[in-house]
Amino acid sequence: MPKMTFIETDGTRREVEAPLGLSVLELAHRNGIELEGACEGSLACSTCHVIVAPEWYDLLPDATEDEEDMLDLAFALTKTSRLGCQLIITEELDGLTVKLPAGTRNMLKG
Repeated sequence: MPKMTFIETDGTRREVEAPLGLSVLELAHRNGIELEGACEGSLACSTCHVIVAPEWYDLLPDATEDEEDMLDLAFALTKTSRLGCQLIITEELDGLTVKLPAGTRNMLKG
């Protein structure tokens, strides 16, 4: 079974099983990791923003224009920022490591 690691805001590393075909957002929710995902993966917010470890970033498929538009709204954006709902686990991503940002910006709450 593939695995991935979440680094929580306090620095705690949590390795979880990462079944193929699930998104990073789904894996966070399955494992009680605080990654909001307010729009439930419909690319209407940036609350599932994660920071991909640099050594993994180039292995990811390119972000779509819609994902990049939502990332522009993300809190604490970095060069390796992506939306967790758009990162789907493949065999190549076995061992993926992502860090949760210090905060999120939820435009859906008004």
